[in-house]
Amino acid sequence: MEKLYLEKFRKDLTAFREMTEKFYNKEITVVEYKGFSGGFGSYAQRGGERSMLRLRMAGGEVDKEKLKFVADSIEKYNIDKVHLTTCQTIQLHNLTKNTVCQLVEEAWEHGIITRGGGGDYPRNVMCSPLSGVNKEEVFDVLPFAKEAGNYLLGLIGEVKLPRKLKVCFSNNNKNEVHATFRDLGFIAKENGSFDVYIAGGLGIKPKFGVKVVENIEPSKVLFCIKTMVDIFTEHGNYENRAASRTRYLQETLGVEELKKLFQEKLAQNLSVEKLELDLVPESFQPKKKGTTTDLKHARVIAQKQEGLYAVSYHPVGGIVAPEFFQKLHKIIVDMDEVKVRLTPAQGMYIINLTAKEAEKVLEITKDGAETIFERSTACIGADICQQGIGLSQALLKACVERVRKENFADGVLPAIYISGCPSSCGAHQTAAIGLRGGKKPSPEGPKFAFAVYENGCQLEGEERFGQELGIMYEEQIPEFFVELGRAVEAEGMSYEEFRNKYPEKIREIATKYI
Repeated sequence: MEKLYLEKFRKDLTAFREMTEKFYNKEITVVEYKGFSGGFGSYAQRGGERSMLRLRMAGGEVDKEKLKFVADSIEKYNIDKVHLTTCQTIQLHNLTKNTVCQLVEEAWEHGIITRGGGGDYPRNVMCSPLSGVNKEEVFDVLPFAKEAGNYLLGLIGEVKLPRKLKVCFSNNNKNEVHATFRDLGFIAKENGSFDVYIAGGLGIKPKFGVKVVENIEPSKVLFCIKTMVDIFTEHGNYENRAASRTRYLQETLGVEELKKLFQEKLAQNLSVEKLELDLVPESFQPKKKGTTTDLKHARVIAQKQEGLYAVSYHPVGGIVAPEFFQKLHKIIVDMDEVKVRLTPAQGMYIINLTAKEAEKVLEITKDGAETIFERSTACIGADICQQGIGLSQALLKACVERVRKENFADGVLPAIYISGCPSSCGAHQTAAIGLRGGKKPSPEGPKFAFAVYENGCQLEGEERFGQELGIMYEEQIPEFFVELGRAVEAEGMSYEEFRNKYPEKIREIATKYI
C-alpha cells in the first residue's frame, strides 16, 4: 500500500527539498519553514542549524526491512541521536540540510512514509504494542490500525484536516495508547467489537474523549474515521489555530450535540460509502513454533503463542544508542517472523522469539531500564525542540542517576512522565507523577522549573488527569524523588500501595520543594 502513496506524493518531495534549501539559505523564517516542513515529518531544531525527521511506523511495528533501513541510514549519515517517541515513531536528530532531504526520499523508497508526521495532518496511527501476541488482549487490533493508517494517508491533500488528528487502537482496558482521550480512539470489547471515543486530547485544556458508539463491528472502522473528519470539516475551528483541534468541538457543540451529530453522520456514511474492511486478524498471527521452557526474566513476556516470547527494551528517556539498530538487525535477521514493536512509553518489544532467541536479544538490550522508575518518559526537550521550555531529557537523566544511588526496590517509585512545555508530548497529565516544564521567578532571576502533577491514570474506566501540586525548581526535583522513595520504602510498600493508603503524605513531601 505504501508504494501507491510513493507515487502520489512524489512531486511533494521536490517541494520539500526546495523549501529546505530556502530555509538553510535564510530566505524564509523558522515559522514559515515549520508550517511547511512539519507536513513531511521534519522540523528545524532549536537554533535552526540542524533538522530532525520523524519516521512514522503504523501501529508501531517495525519489520526487518524497515529496521535495516534505519540501521543503514544511521551508519551512512553518521547520525548521533535517535529518539523513540510517545507516538510510536523513530526520530532522527541533528541532521544536515542534505541529509534530511536525502532521508525523506530514501525512507519513502523503503515503505516509510513521513508525510503527515507533523503539521496539520493525521499523525502516526497508534496501537497497543503487543497486539496479536498479548495473553491479556481481547483481540488483535493491529491489522485495523494499519488499514486506518493507509486510509488517513489518502486524505492528505484531499481534505483540510484539524491541526492534528491522532487515531489509535487499544486491545484491552490498559489503554496504553490513550484511546479514550485521543481525537479518535477504538477500544476492543469482549464481544469482538469496538467502542469508539472522539474529541479527546492532552495539552492545553485537556479533555477526555466522548464515547459516541458502542459495539461497532471492526470492519466498520474506516466509516468512523471518515465521520470524524466530516464532523470536523463541517464544525471545526479553522480561524483560530490554537483551537483547531477536535477536542474543542466539545465546547462549541456541547457533548450531547456532538454525540448526536456523529451518530447521524455515521449512519449516513454507512449507507452510502464503500469502506468495509475484510480482515481476519487471526491470519496475521505468527506461524512459527516455540518450545515450552521455564524462561523467566523481568524483561521477558510469554506470548499467547505457546513457546514464543517478547523481550522488552526501554532505553532511558527513549534515547537509543545509534549503533544499537545495527546490532539488533544483525541478531534478528535470520530469526523467523521476529519483529519490533515500538511502545507509547518510548521503549520497544522484540516479539515472536523462541527461548534461545530471547536470550540473545536480552544480551544486547541489557543497557536498558531495569526498574519502573527508569522506564519513565520524557519528551526530547528544549535544547532541541523549538516549542520546548524545560530540559526534559536532562532532568530525567539527573533523576535516574540520583535515585540509583539509593538502591530502592523496584516499584518504590513510579514511572514519571515529563513534558518540556504545555503541549504534553510526554503525556504528563496521565502519569502517577507528571512534570511540565516552564520557568519560575527567583531572587537570581527566572529559573527552569517544572509544574508537578499527581495521580493521573490512563486505564479505561478509571481515566483521570493528574492534579497540579505546585512548581519546583529543576535542581530540587531529584531530591524530591529521593525523599518520596525513602518514605515509601520505610512503609515496605510499592508506590501504588503507598499512594492508596497515604495520599496526603505525597502532597506533604512535595510541599517542601514547592
